[in-house]
Amino acid sequence: MSKIDSNKELPIIHATEVVAKSKFFKIEKLDLEFSNGETREFERMAGGGQGAVMIIALKDADTMLLIREYACGTHSYQLGFPKGLIDPGETPEQAANRELQEEAGYKAENLHRLHSVHMAPTFFNAQMHILIAENISPQTLEGDEPEPLEVIEWPVSAVDELLARKDFVEARCIAALLLLQKWMKDKI
Repeated sequence: MSKIDSNKELPIIHATEVVAKSKFFKIEKLDLEFSNGETREFERMAGGGQGAVMIIALKDADTMLLIREYACGTHSYQLGFPKGLIDPGETPEQAANRELQEEAGYKAENLHRLHSVHMAPTFFNAQMHILIAENISPQTLEGDEPEPLEVIEWPVSAVDELLARKDFVEARCIAALLLLQKWMKDKI
């Protein structure tokens, strides 16, 4: 394995300008100067708030909960794990429990942080915390979804079948499955 230089000098940001903004997104242009003197303009989608959470809810040792919801980007219905933004003042655990109640109708007694991931960090400044929810019981909170979400119980032992589906394609969900498998293996 080659050595990674973790002390590499970050580029200097000389200017930041918002070049586009919508209800959900803000695109910034950055004027950068790298340590070798090279200058470039980069654009990024600026993240706001505290990030987001994704919850792998385990009903028992071999049953996880998925939801089917509309995905505007692909204009399709997709299977995935419950997820959502962290509200101001919430911890990732509090947000995870709220989102789990809003989207899947369950509350967790135990939440474990698995990992935090960034989607396309070259272009996006957005962090997602992946958590495992255990000892779940039915409890619902009203959410902001435009239609009821379908909750699907899926065997953890049938991960290969889940990965073969054309409606389970989100990279963060696939990463979460890998993290779940590692967590379960380490737990033994």
